[in-house]
Amino acid sequence: MQKNSINTLSKLAVPLSSKGRFFKESKTGLRTDFQRDRDRIIHSTAFRRLKHKTQVFVNTTDDHFRTRITHSLEVAQIARTLSKFFGLNEDLCETLSLAHDLGHTPFGHAGEDELNNCMKNYGGFDHNIQTIRIILFLENRYYNFKGLNLTFETLDGLLKHNGPINNIKKYNKILGKNYFKNKIKFSLSPSLEAQIASISDDIAYNSHDLEDGLKSNLFKLEDLSSIPILKDIILKHKKKLSKFPLELVIRQIIREIINEMVKDIILTTQKNIKLNKIKNLNDIYKTKYPIVRFSSKMKKFDKKVKSFLRKRMYFHKNVKKNTEQGKKIINKLFYSIKKNPSKYINVSKYDNSNIVRSICDFIAGMTDRYAINLYKKIK
Repeated sequence: MQKNSINTLSKLAVPLSSKGRFFKESKTGLRTDFQRDRDRIIHSTAFRRLKHKTQVFVNTTDDHFRTRITHSLEVAQIARTLSKFFGLNEDLCETLSLAHDLGHTPFGHAGEDELNNCMKNYGGFDHNIQTIRIILFLENRYYNFKGLNLTFETLDGLLKHNGPINNIKKYNKILGKNYFKNKIKFSLSPSLEAQIASISDDIAYNSHDLEDGLKSNLFKLEDLSSIPILKDIILKHKKKLSKFPLELVIRQIIREIINEMVKDIILTTQKNIKLNKIKNLNDIYKTKYPIVRFSSKMKKFDKKVKSFLRKRMYFHKNVKKNTEQGKKIINKLFYSIKKNPSKYINVSKYDNSNIVRSICDFIAGMTDRYAINLYKKIK
């Protein structure tokens, strides 16, 4: 069964058989290396907690808005579509999509900013690097090793979620110096699977944040009419308002936005592969990043949407009120736990040599509601 799959993969794909893992494990005939990676992510505690972590709206405010877990599933769905089209390693693509937000704090980016501020004298905090900490050290589900022992290809893709890494100082501070012992070539471009997972993240949060913003009445369809591409899509679907409810029309608009962005990526990526004369996987690693990207027209659209959402949604007074409260909670938790770590965490389970980093791990792993409830107790 796996042999047939290998034959259908493009020469640009990461092969279904991995280069290996930090700790050797016997193979299984039932699943490929990357199916095992994906399953380990899905069964992890960190993944399960994403269902109670903020995407934009604090998780306790409403059951109908997206959380980190629904966002991650939506990213995976878009990424699989693109991966299948290009004949790539779908399981790797899905794994990277499902895992990319494991390191997020409670209260979204506001929580991350505050925790980074609390950690400024101790190496800082970064949710992408925290994802790697979870995978390498913090998940504890096996007799023979700590972490999830994922493949080197998965680690490479998660490390390079935002592209090649030219300065690894922050990584060394947060993960430990020379941890990867030359297993990861930081300056090379990520695989196409990793690039697809990254751009699918953009598509998912842009389109779905627009949907959540419209549903919560932070802005109206008319407010979006000045954005190119979106203007024509809205005009087409607004005619349906006499026959169908607004909510259904909004869903159709969001579907079409995703569709347009996916089609644009396919055409642009095909051009880039041809232009750069890419013939195999090694060519991908050596090519100037990124190969998977939007056309200049769609890039402008992407920027406009991000700018609109920043102004009208992320900095909306109702959203800001909750995120500011989130910052306050993170700050209070950090300094209260730091005064007496053993009162709040099982110190023996954590790294005694760096207790402040262990406190940071503990807080970053909290769900919104756990953080709120602990804050109320401490307060």
